[in-house]
Amino acid sequence: MNKKFTYLVTGAGGQLGSEWVRFLEKKGYSYKAFGSGELDITDPAAVITSMNWVNPDIVINCAAYTNVDRAESETEKAYSVNREGVKNLAGACRAAGILLVHYSTDYVFPGKKEDEEIYPEGYSEDAETNPVNQYGKTKLAGERELIESGADFLLIRVSWLCGPGGSNFVNTMLRLASERDTVNVVDDQAGSPAYTFDVVEKTDALIRSGERGIYHISSEGKLTWADFAEEIFRISGLETAVNRISSDEYPMDAGRPAFSLLSKKKLIRAGLRPVNWKDGLNELLKLQRQNV
Repeated sequence: MNKKFTYLVTGAGGQLGSEWVRFLEKKGYSYKAFGSGELDITDPAAVITSMNWVNPDIVINCAAYTNVDRAESETEKAYSVNREGVKNLAGACRAAGILLVHYSTDYVFPGKKEDEEIYPEGYSEDAETNPVNQYGKTKLAGERELIESGADFLLIRVSWLCGPGGSNFVNTMLRLASERDTVNVVDDQAGSPAYTFDVVEKTDALIRSGERGIYHISSEGKLTWADFAEEIFRISGLETAVNRISSDEYPMDAGRPAFSLLSKKKLIRAGLRPVNWKDGLNELLKLQRQNV
């Protein structure tokens, strides 16, 4: 499908939203991107005003409350963005007959270690949801608002999202490696990273092939955070050592899933092959070196 769409991007200041802006610029597609300070998706009037101004064919929602630990105490704020904001966008898109692309998370699943035996290739799109923390609950609430809205939608779940900029595990590890010789990293949480450039490219391919519904996008392979850290240091030529610890040794305000792997079978059936996690990491670090 080679139709020229006009895109409206929310949350353009975040790592996924900024990746969409780079992608749309590179492709020469028509778009208007709004940061959270320019468009507050929790304000229904602002959403409608922006959509009437841009008159998009597709709305890409990258706006989200993403501070997992702070969501335990700022739960109302997290629900406002992750549920009510999605509700506002979905209602406006349904009324205008516009496709809404919305991003969610592996954190909607229970993440129990024993689920690895039930879903050896990762949670499927229709697997039972049961979040372990408030952040996951707010994102699941947003998913339900979207699905029940009657809007035309693509719901994309990602895990361990990493991009060239912003706050993510790769950038955190590189910062810590510049400050110390050894880094403590949990080794009992399994999953696979999603790279922003890969997520955006695959999402646009799904849009243009007319796919709808729920899809998972992340890289191929299963690893722990400690495995990830060691590969980051190896590729970067850093001698920083990784001290593998348990989640109990690194307490946080919000519980984390022990098993976070997402199945990509549906994505593959759509003709899209997941990037290998090591290849994706190489590409990400290359982009960072180029200051993209």
